[in-house]
Amino acid sequence: MDSVLLLSLWALAGSVSLQTAVQASDACPERLLGNERRRTCPKPCTQDKDCGNKRQCLCDGQCGLSCVAPGRTCPWPLPSGNSFVASLLSPTPSFSALLEVRCDTGYMLPNGLDAAIRRCQGDRQWSGDDPNCTGVWCPPPQEVNQGYLVAVQRTEYDVGDAIYYLCKKNHLLDGPNRVTCQPNGTWSTVPYCRARCPIIAERSRVLIGGLKRWPYDVTDSVVPHGESVTFYCKHSRKQCSFPYTQTCFDGRLNPPFCYLEPTWLQYKLFPHRLVSEIEACSLVDLD
Repeated sequence: MDSVLLLSLWALAGSVSLQTAVQASDACPERLLGNERRRTCPKPCTQDKDCGNKRQCLCDGQCGLSCVAPGRTCPWPLPSGNSFVASLLSPTPSFSALLEVRCDTGYMLPNGLDAAIRRCQGDRQWSGDDPNCTGVWCPPPQEVNQGYLVAVQRTEYDVGDAIYYLCKKNHLLDGPNRVTCQPNGTWSTVPYCRARCPIIAERSRVLIGGLKRWPYDVTDSVVPHGESVTFYCKHSRKQCSFPYTQTCFDGRLNPPFCYLEPTWLQYKLFPHRLVSEIEACSLVDLD
């Protein structure tokens, strides 16, 4: 495993101690205990001849150059745990070998990560703390305006728990009705309850769902959220009409700028002259 990979693992995991990166660059820090939680360091040295038989002068993390037996191994496999999996990243668990500890889904390490890289030290112990993956719980789900929450009332929810949303009358669910507690402790996308829109036209036909209809023939004269309504506008210079479509969004359906509501007299006395009833403009007229 080359130095680039070692440095990459250190950057991604966020828990490989400084000595691994330093060793990878063929340098070694001064002897300093602390980050690897070691009580003692092997005998210090500057070259192999400073060490006894079968030992070499090697960089041992924050212990600096020390006399270590490179063939000696760290404990492996690690004791099995109910919330993590340990994977050896090196051929053998000998000095300077790396292993990855990854928490099971729904669990995290105390530093907030779900994985850590540990190094086999000269004292035959793995760097860092022993695995301590703890569960991640979701807080109570948020309420949705004009909606109902279908869930068992609890102060915390387990990863994978599901809740359901329903909307009140005259509202449409925008988004998934089923929401789950994710491994990162948050809920998946929460939906909205969107209001229906009143059709502003009263004395002109409109196009809804491909059908040309009078607004009073539509139930309650409203359309659901997301429904498109096509109005008819009059050409500024010719006796013809052209369509203009608007979409209902959460109770709002704005009339197009070109739409003019017929007067009561126009509607009663000249119904066939209403803009929605006259001949449609040709493509040439609209150019």
